[in-house]
Amino acid sequence: MGRSLSPALGKAFHKKKKRAGSRWRLDETYIKVKGQWRYYYRAVDKKNSVLDFLLTAKFDKKATLHFLCKAIGRNRQPSLINIDKTGANKAGIKSYNNETHRRLNISQCKYLNSIIEQDHRFIKRKTKLMLGFNSFTVAQKHWLVLSLFVCLRKDKCKKMRDEVLSPADQFYALAP
Repeated sequence: MGRSLSPALGKAFHKKKKRAGSRWRLDETYIKVKGQWRYYYRAVDKKNSVLDFLLTAKFDKKATLHFLCKAIGRNRQPSLINIDKTGANKAGIKSYNNETHRRLNISQCKYLNSIIEQDHRFIKRKTKLMLGFNSFTVAQKHWLVLSLFVCLRKDKCKKMRDEVLSPADQFYALAP
């Protein structure tokens, strides 16, 4: 994967993705990179459209806040965010509320996030076949590409013209 390909794909994805809903679901999972745990944050809306994703070295309030600012900056602010029972996510959202003087409502129902967990399984299965990652930057690039392909596979991007394209063809159309 070239150095310039991943950022270009990310920008193209954010231009082509469908508009975000007002209710979000935020979840994280973990992978091993060079023998250390790394954390993959993802936000989807009620219709399971991927809004944003981020691979971080730590799972804490600061990482959650960074992800929230990034996701809200690229989408509109949600009226409600559903999270699991982890304290870092709740602390990050509260920190966002305090720093921005905006109000994000929190719902903590782990069953509403099961749809995200299903997607994590698909992505983790693909990375397991690749036998893990040897560097953090390579992991970030691969997770970006895998996440984009999942979005295209689930038809969560705006249609490109009136053509009926396979997920692979849509993926190649995003590339510069």
